[in-house]
Amino acid sequence: MTKRLSRLAAQVWYQKSAVGALLWPLSKLFEAIVWLRRTAYRLGLRKTATFKVPVIVVGNITVGGAGKTPLILWLAQFLKAQGYHPGIVSRGYGGKPDGWPQWVDAASDAGAVGDEALLIATRTGCPMAVSPRRPEACRSLLGKAPCDVLLSDDGLQHYALGRSIEIAVIDGERRFGNGWCLPAGPLREPVTRLKEVDLIVVNGGEPRPGEFAMRMALQDAVNLMSGERKPLGEFRSAPCHAVAGIGHPARFFQGLERAGLTCITHDFPDHFAFQAQDVDYGDTLPVLMTEKDAVKCKQFANARLWAVPVEANLDPAFAARLIELLSETHDR
Repeated sequence: MTKRLSRLAAQVWYQKSAVGALLWPLSKLFEAIVWLRRTAYRLGLRKTATFKVPVIVVGNITVGGAGKTPLILWLAQFLKAQGYHPGIVSRGYGGKPDGWPQWVDAASDAGAVGDEALLIATRTGCPMAVSPRRPEACRSLLGKAPCDVLLSDDGLQHYALGRSIEIAVIDGERRFGNGWCLPAGPLREPVTRLKEVDLIVVNGGEPRPGEFAMRMALQDAVNLMSGERKPLGEFRSAPCHAVAGIGHPARFFQGLERAGLTCITHDFPDHFAFQAQDVDYGDTLPVLMTEKDAVKCKQFANARLWAVPVEANLDPAFAARLIELLSETHDR
């Protein structure tokens, strides 16, 4: 049912649809609620927490995957290379712990802290905390680790958290769909919101003036059982299964096809809770999946399951502008 709803939403939001037109009045109501909520924070009617260290918020204005997680990974490594000690906070979407906030490291349980959080903590090695209330996660993090800059994953609309720099990520191929807010369209906020952010990163497609390009590169596959690494080219000799439970599965499938692989594709809803039977297709063909899905499949890993990491490549001008913005936060 969830998969059918996801496909229906994509048809309504990214194609001309009578259903979208019928839902348009509700989208205007949603837009009004968004405006009222943000105005409450601007007027001080709702509290915004601020911190002594710079807070960089990464998010998007559309529902679904735009490439936030690969950008967070890139930012963490870039900041460390510049001599910073970044900490990372996130909502911990999909996690069901006994209480919040939760500390996240490579030994954490994806079922408790969320798949994206576990992936980020494992890949970056940065201190990380998660909570639906981002300020709580920030306080926990700063109380345990000597961080001098904080990265907030998917926090653009979380106005309870003050921010020094806002980075919006756009899906360069789908962009804003029909241009309407939920539920008629994919927008969490009107497109005009982008005029207020500090940096706009475009994942795929061609960037427009004022936007910075981000290109994704699939890396060698990693076997979930043995840890063996294998170039994607070695999977070209026979068909393989491709699994993706992310916001935009087609992007992963297209990347594998561009690498010359013949894929039998299996798309799942974002943050899907995989079980062993979900990736058992009754044959001996290899099963390639995203890293985010792989962290939930390690508990039942077998020799057929492979994770395919992705690496983000950013326009050098983006890095230069980010450093300028960080310098400005220290001068305030």
